[in-house]
Amino acid sequence: MKNIFKIALRNLLRYKRRTLLTSSLIILGVVMVVVFSGISKSFKGMMIGTITDSMLGHLQIHKRGYVSSIDNLPLHLNLKDEEINNLKSLLDEKKNVIEAYTFRIKFGAMLSNYEQTTNIRLTAVIPEMENKASPALVDRIVDFSKKPDSFVKPGELIIPENLANGLKLKTGQEVVLVTTNQDGSVNGMSFSIAGIMSGLTGPSGRDGYMHLNDAKDLLRIDGNEINEIAIRLKDGDDLKRVNKMLNQSLQSIKGEDEKPVFELHTWAQLSPFSTIATVVDLLIYIVKIVLISIVLISILNVMMMSVFERVSEIGTISAIGTLPSKILWLFVAEGFLLGFISAIVGSVISVLSLSLINLAEFHFSFGRMQGILLETSVSIGELITVSIIVIIISILSSFQPAYKASKMEPVDALRHV
Repeated sequence: MKNIFKIALRNLLRYKRRTLLTSSLIILGVVMVVVFSGISKSFKGMMIGTITDSMLGHLQIHKRGYVSSIDNLPLHLNLKDEEINNLKSLLDEKKNVIEAYTFRIKFGAMLSNYEQTTNIRLTAVIPEMENKASPALVDRIVDFSKKPDSFVKPGELIIPENLANGLKLKTGQEVVLVTTNQDGSVNGMSFSIAGIMSGLTGPSGRDGYMHLNDAKDLLRIDGNEINEIAIRLKDGDDLKRVNKMLNQSLQSIKGEDEKPVFELHTWAQLSPFSTIATVVDLLIYIVKIVLISIVLISILNVMMMSVFERVSEIGTISAIGTLPSKILWLFVAEGFLLGFISAIVGSVISVLSLSLINLAEFHFSFGRMQGILLETSVSIGELITVSIIVIIISILSSFQPAYKASKMEPVDALRHV
């Protein structure tokens, strides 16, 4: 077998120009796949990171039925004191995979500046918990100068940018919030605007923030009540495993109707941006298919040419007693070496290309998030996967010409000119 690879390498070097052109085409395919994969996955990762770190978290826990009616922000599906304590104990047991979690109350209200009134969606939070679970949230607050752990205090309100512009509100001004409680009664309280929050995807959205204690007073909630727990994981790539693990634990907690009390959702199930992430993954697969096609056609072409040009040579080695199986493996070895060497060189060039992109420090914008630095990377697993695909396709595409060569009759081959 060692001699077969030596001979195969010599045969490739005999036709330097053809080998170089074919190898260059394969290398180009490898570089195209790895670089595109590195850039697109990095963009996808930053996009997901922006959404999870500034708004949703990686996972969210609600009472069963809440998400299906989330547009109405129902208060009758709030988690009560005992349920909160049970969930808190469960999450504290998972500190090896959970970095932080936060309690929220979401509800709708009417916002008035004493001249005009509009509707607003509010998220009531405990600032210290929220900052740990959503560390990028404060980055969206315009002209933010407070400490992250106290970005909103009791008596303060953070309103979305479009409402501030529409009602001509500025920080420090006083507004009134009016909302309907669980029992149908109406309550109102005045607040001071502590900050204006830019929208994640543009000057739209009606989501504001306030302190959890204020929400309890405004909604006339006695004791502890929340309607959402947002969870931040230590490793976002571990989402599927942790989701499955937590889901099993939550499914075991059943109510009087013998149905699960809680439901768990990932950020992708709660955000329309998951569609963009899916499209990115689809594009990566399409590029890999293109790579396979390039390698298949290139190797098949060069091996077919090699067989036709070496018919007399094949007849000679057959006539002196070389077994058909060795002839077959000789041509397969040529395809393997061509794919193997091209994959290695392509991987090295790809890593260097991604490093140069990082050194160039390209910036892009995502919604209202400006100047995000593109930090590309590629895993060893991705390089190995692409290399294995190239090598396997190289072997498969060289098999048919190799089989044709091994089946040639020595007499007919020797007569070939």
